[in-house]
Amino acid sequence: MRRVSAIGGAALLLLAVAACGGRDSGGGTTGTAATGQCQGQQTTGITDTSIKLGGIYPLSGPASAYGDIPKGIKAYFDYINAEKNGIGGRKVEFVVRDDGYQPPKAVEEARRLVEQEQVFALFQTLGTPSTAATWDYTNQRKVPQIFVATGASQWGTDAAHPWTIGWQPNYISEARVYAAYLKKEQPQAKVAVLYQNDDFGKDLLGGFKRAIEGTQVQVVAEQSYEVTDPSVDPQMRNLAESEADVFLNVTTPKFGSQALAADAKNTKWNPLHIVNNVAASITVLKPVGFENVQGVVSSTYYKDPNDPTWESDPEMVLYKEKMKQYAPGADVNVPYHTFGWAVASSFHKAMEAAPCPTREGLRDSVRNLKGVKVDMLLPGVTLDTAADDGFPIESMQLMEFKGERWELFGEVVDTRAEFGPLTG
Repeated sequence: MRRVSAIGGAALLLLAVAACGGRDSGGGTTGTAATGQCQGQQTTGITDTSIKLGGIYPLSGPASAYGDIPKGIKAYFDYINAEKNGIGGRKVEFVVRDDGYQPPKAVEEARRLVEQEQVFALFQTLGTPSTAATWDYTNQRKVPQIFVATGASQWGTDAAHPWTIGWQPNYISEARVYAAYLKKEQPQAKVAVLYQNDDFGKDLLGGFKRAIEGTQVQVVAEQSYEVTDPSVDPQMRNLAESEADVFLNVTTPKFGSQALAADAKNTKWNPLHIVNNVAASITVLKPVGFENVQGVVSSTYYKDPNDPTWESDPEMVLYKEKMKQYAPGADVNVPYHTFGWAVASSFHKAMEAAPCPTREGLRDSVRNLKGVKVDMLLPGVTLDTAADDGFPIESMQLMEFKGERWELFGEVVDTRAEFGPLTG
């Protein structure tokens, strides 16, 4: 991890430069949309009546389950365009490209969106490998890469890429929540870990190991897999031999489902199964059979459309109504759709708070969020950032799978307050 302390000075200098007006390196002109202190800043992709955003997702390939996310995003934008006059009078156009979860393809699509589509910002590039492959390019071009769909800690601790920022809780904070749970409930736990062999998997595993330092909880077995692997069955057989009493499943949906199925088949190994948030969707568990995933533990930070707790919740009612209207055929109970709705709503609030309707204005806004409430997030979870804190969400709540849905338990854990700020 990199030192977070370096962010402060660089970010403050960036803010000062932006206030004085920057160079329009994106080819846009300021015109009537940006006057006064906004003069000279980039307005490519934004006019007085429109905003053009680009998203990059694995609509195909091993992580194609995430292709449901942009459906929720588009439904939200279609709703506010039709019924709320967009964002500040600007209708949102959301252009989605498929990278197949392949970093070289992500770079190609980022260039297409920036140079050909002339988008105002990249809103959501999904996956740690794809985002890591594109953020040098977006930062060199001074294009906002906003609320990337990956929890890698580098998006909030790297001072050299001020145009890129995450949204969801980072993987180290998530790991801290699981570590705290085990220290309390199974203080002598022996943990076996399956993880994706990239920055995503290593980030969460590394965070977990640091969080259990000085305790009796220990990692006794580790197995990695590649995203090109057809199956994780061999890794699961090896982990079962460890006889660990906790299994930490650090995977993306396809492999998360495989690991859950392998765990269910092995009647001789019955560990507490913890699955990371990004593979905890109902769409991952359902193919395994709900009877086979009882008692699985995970964490979350946004409302589950399957949870009757939110049945009368105004935002959930609105979400389900508008999904049926603007995304006919999409299953409103798929949490990835809810994720998309929540992150689109977060963009809406950040854009409204931007000091200038420019790329620089958006860049500065997302690093100056103070207790921003987003109605699809769990109560107690807000967006908070600062010049030296590039992590919008760092609060989560544990949940356990019971019957046919997840049930929240315990309290929302603010990892900033519980463990201190995330630093290098």
